[in-house]
Amino acid sequence: MTSPTDKSPAPAGTLRGGPRRRVRTGVPLPLLLPALIGLAFLIVPLIALLVRTPWRSLPEQLTSAEVWQALQLSLLSATAATAVSLVIGVPLAWLLARVDFPGRGLVRALVTLPLVLPPVVGGVALLMALGRNGIVGQWLDAWFGITLPFTTAGVVIAEAFVAMPFLVISVEGTLRAADPRYEEAAATLGASRFTAFRRVTLPLIAPGIAAGAVLAWARALGEFGATITFAGNFPGRTQTMPLAVYLALQSDPEAAIALSLVLLAVSIAVLAGLRDRWMRAG
Repeated sequence: MTSPTDKSPAPAGTLRGGPRRRVRTGVPLPLLLPALIGLAFLIVPLIALLVRTPWRSLPEQLTSAEVWQALQLSLLSATAATAVSLVIGVPLAWLLARVDFPGRGLVRALVTLPLVLPPVVGGVALLMALGRNGIVGQWLDAWFGITLPFTTAGVVIAEAFVAMPFLVISVEGTLRAADPRYEEAAATLGASRFTAFRRVTLPLIAPGIAAGAVLAWARALGEFGATITFAGNFPGRTQTMPLAVYLALQSDPEAAIALSLVLLAVSIAVLAGLRDRWMRAG
């Protein structure tokens, strides 16, 4: 006999107070079919790129002078754009996460606007602001003799414009998740606001900064619309990898496929590098 206070677990398939219904784990067909179609829609183009890649001539395609020029410029400009985003984007993220000021929601919307803004429109906006006749560019040209459009510096600016929101969003989210009491404790010990940020906050949010920087770098590397509009497509000066792909597609499709394969490999490497962070977040 068992006592009334016996706490032994109930048999499988039952609940306290009665039997439990078995839960079905199958996937309903009305959901499975669209899901498979969506999966194929995203994967088949990538498979087609791999199938049509000219593997035999790939080394020759990737070692040409034009490809190396575009690749070097892409790596240099994407890295510079990421550095610019770090210098001005991290303080901006801190401002949005830690300071309560009027219009903060509007400022956040404007910061994230380049995420949904067509890149070509972003390039036109940069021309209107920083072109030789732009509202800021005319003074840069008149006072300092600085001309940004159709230069390598223009490539960096165009890439930073579209990539920095990725960094800001990532860092702001990390700041909101970080416990502000550590900063308050540092302040009670006599640390200034900037010292607390440098010695306490930055180490806490370093993973978020790293993830945001990688995303910004990858977005800058793949930027096309704002770059061609604001910086043009001049080989060796403003022609990045996406622009080289676009140009090669019109005259040498095999070269375009080879260049696309390089960008695909970089994208996969970025996703692999962020995989652990995403899994922890999940």
